[in-house]
Amino acid sequence: MSSNDPLAYAPMLGQLLLERGWMFACAESCTGGLLAAAMTDTPGSSQWFDRGFVTYSNAAKAEQLLVNVDTLERFGAVSEETAMEMAAGVLTAAQPAQLAISTTGIAGPDGGTPGKPVGMVCFGFAQRAPQGIVTRAITKVFEGDRRQIRHAAVAFALDTAIGFIEPR
Repeated sequence: MSSNDPLAYAPMLGQLLLERGWMFACAESCTGGLLAAAMTDTPGSSQWFDRGFVTYSNAAKAEQLLVNVDTLERFGAVSEETAMEMAAGVLTAAQPAQLAISTTGIAGPDGGTPGKPVGMVCFGFAQRAPQGIVTRAITKVFEGDRRQIRHAAVAFALDTAIGFIEPR
């Protein structure tokens, strides 16, 4: 799929979760609840959506998701390290969930730096596995205004999660 509409991906991800008997949870910073909204816009989402966290501040990331303060100081809120800790923290907090996604980035229009431009979003993906919580991260830079960046980030996160569950 190549849509920037998050609602195009949520039903497909929901169906994959349902087929596996999995629950989903998320932690969002730059997307501010759009990921949870896309997932819960899908009818029947209560069967596979557990919860969502909006942790915009560093304090919220540390308190609610157990992101290490040292990680935030060394790498910043917008980093793959923070995104992975956010996603792992979701699974620690949301015991019934098997899959978690986190988003942290710079949606703009300001706040960018040469190393972290406006449009940069770090994604964390965490999955419960027999050996514990497995995490991975991806960073993407999206074009557009604040709304476009946030919607593209949610669409990318959902599409990527689908690919992790059911490799193409």
